[in-house]
Amino acid sequence: MLSRTHSGLLWGLLGVGAFSFTVPFTRIAVQSGGLSPLFIGSGRAVIASVLAASALAITRQRRPRGVQWTRLAVVAAGVVVGFPLLTSFALTSAPASHGAVVIALLPAATAVTAVLRGREHVSSRFWIMAIVGSVVAVAFAAVQGGGLHGLHRSDLLLFGAVVAAAIGYAEGGLLARELGPWQTVSWALVVSAPVMLALAGVATVQHPPTGTPVEWASFAYLGVVSMFLGFFAWYHGLAIGPMAQVSQVQLVQPVLSICWAGLFLREQITWPTVLGGVAVIACAGLAVRTRLTSPTRP
Repeated sequence: MLSRTHSGLLWGLLGVGAFSFTVPFTRIAVQSGGLSPLFIGSGRAVIASVLAASALAITRQRRPRGVQWTRLAVVAAGVVVGFPLLTSFALTSAPASHGAVVIALLPAATAVTAVLRGREHVSSRFWIMAIVGSVVAVAFAAVQGGGLHGLHRSDLLLFGAVVAAAIGYAEGGLLARELGPWQTVSWALVVSAPVMLALAGVATVQHPPTGTPVEWASFAYLGVVSMFLGFFAWYHGLAIGPMAQVSQVQLVQPVLSICWAGLFLREQITWPTVLGGVAVIACAGLAVRTRLTSPTRP
C-alpha cells in the first residue's frame, strides 16, 4: 500500500512524463511552417476543451462558485493560454533542447509562486537559490546566443512561458483541493475555450494549416495529452501533496525533454547544453528543497 506522499509523487511523475514530450513535439509541429504557432498554441487548447466539456457533462460535475471562477481564469491564463502560445512561438526558432533548459526554471518558479500565494515565511537561502537559478538560466541563454546582446526573442518568450505556467500550476494545485484535480484543468479549459476558439479561427484564416502526418500527430498529442490527460495526473499529484515536494518531480522533465530532442529531432546535445541544464536543475532543486525545510507562519 503506497503512502499518501508516495502516491502524490507517482502521480506527479506520470504527469511530468507526459509533459516531457511537449517541447520536442511542439518543435516538430512548427518546424516546417505548415502549422502556424498561433494555430498550434490555440488549436491544442480547443481540442482539449472539447474533451474537458464532454468529461464534465458526462460525469455531471458541480459548477464552480463565486471566486472560484476568477481563480480558474488565472489557471487558464497561465497553463491554457500563456504557456502553450509562448512556447509555440519560441520554438519556431529555438532548438527543443535549448527550450528545455530554460523551462527547467519552472519548478523553482512554481515554488516561489506557491510561497507568495500562500504567504509563507521562508529562509533567505530559498530566495538566494531561486535568484541564482534565474541568473544561471539567463546566462545559459545569453552564452548560446553569443552574449547578453545575443538574447533572442525566443528566450524572452520562454521566460514568459515559465512565469505563466508557474502561476497556473500554483493556483491550480490549490484549487484542485476544492474542485478536484481533473475537474480543475477541465473547467480552466472550458473557461478559456471561447478565446482559444477565436484565436484558432484567426490562425486558420491567416495561415491555412497544412502539415505532414508526423506534424499532425504531434499536434494531436499536444491537444489530447499535454493539454488534457497529463494534467489529470499532475494536478492529482499536487492535490495529494505536499505541493512543494511533488513539484520536485518536475526536475526530471527537462532531462527527459533533452533526451527526446536528441532522439526524435536528432539535435546535437552539446556540453554547454548539458552543463547548463545541470546547473539550472540543481538550483531549482535546492530552492524547492530549501522551501520544504523552511518554517512557515502559523
